[in-house]
Amino acid sequence: MASIEFRNVCKSFGTVKAVVDASFKVEDNAFFCLFGPPLSGKTTILRLILGLETPDSGEILIDGKPALGVAERNVAMVFQNLALFPHMTARDNIRFPLVERRQPEAQIAPRVASVAEKLHITHILHKHPGQLSGGERQRVAIARALVRDPAAYLMDDPISALDARLREEARVELKRIQREAGRTLVYVTHDQEEAMSVADQMAVLDQGRIVQIGTPSELYDRPQTPYVARLLGSPPMNLSTSGAFGPGQVGIRPEDLTVTQSDTGAALITGVEPLGGYTVLTLAQGPETFRALLRGQPEVSPGTRATLSATKTHPFTADGHRQTGA
Repeated sequence: MASIEFRNVCKSFGTVKAVVDASFKVEDNAFFCLFGPPLSGKTTILRLILGLETPDSGEILIDGKPALGVAERNVAMVFQNLALFPHMTARDNIRFPLVERRQPEAQIAPRVASVAEKLHITHILHKHPGQLSGGERQRVAIARALVRDPAAYLMDDPISALDARLREEARVELKRIQREAGRTLVYVTHDQEEAMSVADQMAVLDQGRIVQIGTPSELYDRPQTPYVARLLGSPPMNLSTSGAFGPGQVGIRPEDLTVTQSDTGAALITGVEPLGGYTVLTLAQGPETFRALLRGQPEVSPGTRATLSATKTHPFTADGHRQTGA
């Protein structure tokens, strides 16, 4: 196992500041997620951990010691494009890191068999990547990282190319694998549902800066800025500055917005999206638009009026920070 720590790390590419004063610690055996939109610095942080990039300033520690060269760091990377060798079978792709390290075959074969069984891919080891589905290729790539038995795994959005159902299955598998392997895992994604479902801890990035770190529930329940508040949740948090829900800027999660139909209501229902177990309403009130998340399929129609109230609010200061004590 390994802890990974950044201390005031900065990295620029020309005039582009990719990572700005990043400080965080990934504890041993944690599933740590770097979350943010594209070009927010997530992949650069992974490359800094791996040693493919060198920080301009600051310090990177692995197990409390300054990170050395790539080989000495003993971390394994699963890239977004999976990077499997097309001319090799799945078995040979998985074996490759051990063969490169000149480990004896007596150790390689059982290790490959054990990892393949864990990932349920024993039956496809004879196939080449071109013969595999997207989900199978993803598992082979993860197996190639696991077979090394590294101190930590780094994964750069490895399941983004899968369809929705396969991504859901893959998330469950990744969490199980990390838990059973007992290793630190640093995972990059721009999918908030993915991040919240697998992470023990999340770091939210904005233009190279880490703006908040916490458990998924902490970030969702107590976002420290409107940026974090809007980034987590679907539909995203409503932000109101009209004073209807309090002074200043106030955030209301769609599930915390109560909609009461009334002919004299100040809000107008402009959209109804029935999604099976819940329904999303779009409402206009004055100059502002709100989204409400209701259970089931209530009998509401566009063009009718309603009164809005909130069961929970998130007040922010004028400079974009959560109000103290809120």
